[in-house]
Amino acid sequence: MEFLPISGQEMRQRGWDACDFVYVIGDAYVDHPSFGHAIISRVLEAAGYHVGIISQPDWKNPKSIDVFGRPRLGFLVSGGNMDSMVNHYTVAKRRRKNDAFTPGGVMGKRPDYATVVYCNLIRQTYQDVPILIGGVEASLRRLGHYDYWSEKLRRSILLDSQADILMYGMGERSVVELANALNSGLDVRDITYVDGTVYRARALDESLPTIVLPSFEELQKEKRRYAESFKIQYENCDPFTAKRLAEPYGKEFVVQNPPQKPLTTEEMDAVYDLPYCRTYHPSYEKAGGVPAIEEVRFSLVSNRGCFGACSFCALTFHQGRIVQTRSHASILKEAEQMVQEKGFKGYIHDVGGPTANFRAPACQKQLSKGACRGRQCLYPTPCKNLRADHSDYVSLLRKLRKLPGVKKVFVRSGIRFDYLLADRKDTFFRELVQYHVSGQLKVAPEHIADAVLSRMGKPGNAVYNRFVEKYFALCREYGKEQYLVPYLMSSHPGSTLKEAVELAEYIRDMGYNPEQVQDFYPTPSTLSTVMYYTGVDPRTMERVYVPTDPHEKAMQRALIQYRDPKNYYLVKEALLKAHREDLIGSEGKCLIRAIPPRAQSRKAPPPRVDKSMRKSAAGKSEGKRGKRR
Repeated sequence: MEFLPISGQEMRQRGWDACDFVYVIGDAYVDHPSFGHAIISRVLEAAGYHVGIISQPDWKNPKSIDVFGRPRLGFLVSGGNMDSMVNHYTVAKRRRKNDAFTPGGVMGKRPDYATVVYCNLIRQTYQDVPILIGGVEASLRRLGHYDYWSEKLRRSILLDSQADILMYGMGERSVVELANALNSGLDVRDITYVDGTVYRARALDESLPTIVLPSFEELQKEKRRYAESFKIQYENCDPFTAKRLAEPYGKEFVVQNPPQKPLTTEEMDAVYDLPYCRTYHPSYEKAGGVPAIEEVRFSLVSNRGCFGACSFCALTFHQGRIVQTRSHASILKEAEQMVQEKGFKGYIHDVGGPTANFRAPACQKQLSKGACRGRQCLYPTPCKNLRADHSDYVSLLRKLRKLPGVKKVFVRSGIRFDYLLADRKDTFFRELVQYHVSGQLKVAPEHIADAVLSRMGKPGNAVYNRFVEKYFALCREYGKEQYLVPYLMSSHPGSTLKEAVELAEYIRDMGYNPEQVQDFYPTPSTLSTVMYYTGVDPRTMERVYVPTDPHEKAMQRALIQYRDPKNYYLVKEALLKAHREDLIGSEGKCLIRAIPPRAQSRKAPPPRVDKSMRKSAAGKSEGKRGKRR
């Protein structure tokens, strides 16, 4: 196994006069199937095409994309495994200090809005060479979308990048179909028929059924129109039922074809059985390697797709709701290779995917008729047609545990505890506790207030409580001192200070002391982001309270970590504003004392004076409660 060429010299050593495709990527070159660029480049190679890799070019120098000269068929461009803006900035819009997808973890090796910048860089030198864009950044920005970092709607990335075709979702099928079309001599402007792609058109083909979305100009004028448009997009993500969508921009359209059909198990196996080098390019050794490989180096991907459909997650838009799986034989083969790798110490870190315990479509109907348009599989309660069965996953984990050289097999990617509880047999739950938890199990209840959970598309808090009770009961039964680490989210649409206080009380009663809290991050193309921008839930068009003020968001976050002395004044202010003075004092149920910790009282700035808390002579609040958007 050898890496694909990264220089003209390496290309010529292979006997190539030119590359068929030059792949420009925003990440370091890591030839591992957890990296999108590795899969796409190896799939093209298997289809007989020559691919050269240009990783993290100098976007200020047009010559940096001319490493291989003019490609025979076109350029491929991807911003990386993450949206470049999420990669660069925290939810507070502060620049991150490290980039795990760059050699040495160095920040600043790719530009903001990387896909757009790279494509415009290419166009400075090659004005007529086809450019095909893909990856998470392109996929989730394929139509008009709210951009949190510029705080405005942005056009389809296809227009801003000057690319010819956009591939969305998992692109193994579409990239080969596009390559074959270009190789046959078709003009890129005539390739308008490939599923899983987006293209530009001056006029619509009236022979094809197409839903015309509100124009981009309409979206800019009225936020509600954006919510209405997104609902249509969300309802047309299924490869079996989706209609073609067209978004007008002045005198032209951006047209989205229906998604690609899900891969069969045999096709998934073929993708993961390709000759990956399974590590980063050796040229990165001097810089200390690529940090992101450590998270996946000894992990196994068993599935893709997710029917969980959390509102804040873009998986429905990207991978879809239909779960696709690899065979046991393919996974075991990869595990056996892993055992032989340098540095393997007997521990398989994870066997999973977007949701670890999904090893089959939610129901048999999805394989022929698709996922239901007006019904979720798990929310608000599991569908009566749901097949909650972990037997295949249990069988796979048992086989992996028996492999020579394997000491432990952990499950670290997320599990859906509501799906786990829906399984009438508790075999997986028992074996999870017995064999697959490394001291602590990470789960994602996200919140406990049902008013917030309903906006998140998550099960009610009673379901999580049942899971917690059974988990610890099994730990006691098997003599395991194991813990739960709940992922919690603050400031999600629908969360007022009232719900934030409820969460703090729950944390107090459960004895949690969260070390990490995630503020809601409005990333492109999620239901929650639409709520954040428009103030309405696109599923129902109901008004939703949205905490957007940075200070209120800081208070909601502080309430989750109320035990931290640094948060004392924020917590106190939040409790007063929520009229929960009963939680301030020395009683057992109080969150904080009336007098601040001595060490903190010397260092902390004085609390912010909130006009809404000032009392008039009649004893009534003169301010108003937070505005609802």
